[in-house]
Amino acid sequence: MKLSPSLLSADFGRLAEEIRAVEDLSAFVHFDVMDGHFVPNLTIGPPVVNALRRHTSVPFDIHLMIERPAVYAPRFRVGPADVITFHVEAVDPPAEVIGVIRGLGCKVGISLRPSTPLEAILPYLPRVDWVLVMSVEPGFGGQRFVPEALDRIRELRELIGDRPVTIAVDGGIKRENVRQVVEAGAEVIIAGSAIYAEGDPAAAARTLIAAAEGR
Repeated sequence: MKLSPSLLSADFGRLAEEIRAVEDLSAFVHFDVMDGHFVPNLTIGPPVVNALRRHTSVPFDIHLMIERPAVYAPRFRVGPADVITFHVEAVDPPAEVIGVIRGLGCKVGISLRPSTPLEAILPYLPRVDWVLVMSVEPGFGGQRFVPEALDRIRELRELIGDRPVTIAVDGGIKRENVRQVVEAGAEVIIAGSAIYAEGDPAAAARTLIAAAEGR
């Protein structure tokens, strides 16, 4: 299991410090980019994400919950270890978005809402590196995990087969359910409140990792 701490639940006035607090335990740093249209919330954008580059060497996991990912993805400064994820429900055609993100030299991720059938992303599996399964409705942090997501993860694992596609899961993952999520087939766990809502983010991250490993 690889951990990608979500800064949506961090202190926005101390983002660099919040990243460093769990840097040694992180495979990625997760950024939720929201435009107030695709989801009813506004968060951070390219200026903030790009400014944090100099504060860590951990790869960035940038989740675009926006209507026009093909327009805004090129504004992020990314490298081969980073991933930009867009939603299949966005306005821009998925094939176009995949081409744009691939052209930036980073990994390509695709995501879908809990209510969207997995069949919606099947045509694009051969062209992406990462599928982000939302286990809550996108747009807000601190939501309760949707149990039906476990079946979606298992089904997706079967659909991916031998393809080198990573399954990431985001939403409501806590110490109590992380082991189930990993056993269902998740490889990257995105967690926000389970880490940053605690008094000691590093201790909370270690606890989450231990629970994911069955310890």
